[in-house]
Amino acid sequence: MGRTGSGIADLARSRSPNPKSVVISGASSGIGLALARHYLEGGATVAAFARRGELLQNLAAEFPGKVHCYALDVRDGPAIQRAAVDFMSRAGIPDIVIANAGVSRGTLTEYAEDEEVFQNIMDINVLGMVKTFQPFHAAMREARRGTLVGISSVAGFRGLPGSGAYSASKAAATTYLESLRVELHGSGVKVVTICPGYVKTPMTDVNAYPMPFILEADIAAHRIARVIGQGVPFAVVPWQMGLAGWLLRRLPNWIYDSIFSKAPHKSRNHQ
Repeated sequence: MGRTGSGIADLARSRSPNPKSVVISGASSGIGLALARHYLEGGATVAAFARRGELLQNLAAEFPGKVHCYALDVRDGPAIQRAAVDFMSRAGIPDIVIANAGVSRGTLTEYAEDEEVFQNIMDINVLGMVKTFQPFHAAMREARRGTLVGISSVAGFRGLPGSGAYSASKAAATTYLESLRVELHGSGVKVVTICPGYVKTPMTDVNAYPMPFILEADIAAHRIARVIGQGVPFAVVPWQMGLAGWLLRRLPNWIYDSIFSKAPHKSRNHQ
C-alpha cells in the first residue's frame, strides 16, 4: 500500500529543500488554503487557483507580494492554461503543482436530478486534476524536475453508501495518478498521491456521522507537505486511516456489504 503519513520519519535525511514556487488548486479554503499558508510561511511564491477570488485576495493580503491569485474553475482548461503561462512568466517552472480542488456531495442513483451532480463531481475531482497538471507537464519534464501532487482520498478505497460519485471520483483519481507516475518514471518529475482521511474543513463540517482520526487542516497540511518533500509516491494521512483502509480493502464482499449497508449516508441536502 505504500508509506503512510507517520511512516516517513526514517526518510527525514532525504527531505528536499524548501520549494521556491508552488501551484495549488482549491486554495481558497480547507486543505488547499492550509497548504498555501504552509508553503508561504516557508518562503515560497504560490500560485493560488480557486473559484472564490475574494478569498484568494484575503490570502494575498496576508502574504503581500508572495501570492499570485487566479480566480478560475478547474473545469475550465483554457483558463488554467492562461494562468500557467502567466505564473511561469513571473516565477519560472514551479517546483510543485498540487491538484487539490475537489467537491463532495451526497448522491443516489435512484434520483434523476443527481445525474448532474455525478457529472460535476467527476469533472472537478478527476478531469480538474488532469487540467491542472497539463499546462505544467511539458515544462517540468523538459527541465527534468518538479513534483506533481494529486489529493485523492481514502474514500476511494471502497464504495461508500450515499457517496457513489465521490468514492468513484477518488478511486479514479488514485488510478490516474498511478498511470501518470509510471509514465513519468525516470523523467526527473515525481508524482505523489496523497489520500487524506478526515480533515476538518467546510466539506466535512456538514457530515453528521462519526469521523475517526480527524485532523485540523493545518496539521494535515504539515504532514502532507512533509510527504511531498520526501517524494513518497503514495501516502495516507493520518496513518491510522491508512491501516483502516488496508483492512477494509481486504474484507470479503459479503462482510463489507453487511456492515456498510447499515452505515449512515452523506446527506443529499447539501448539494
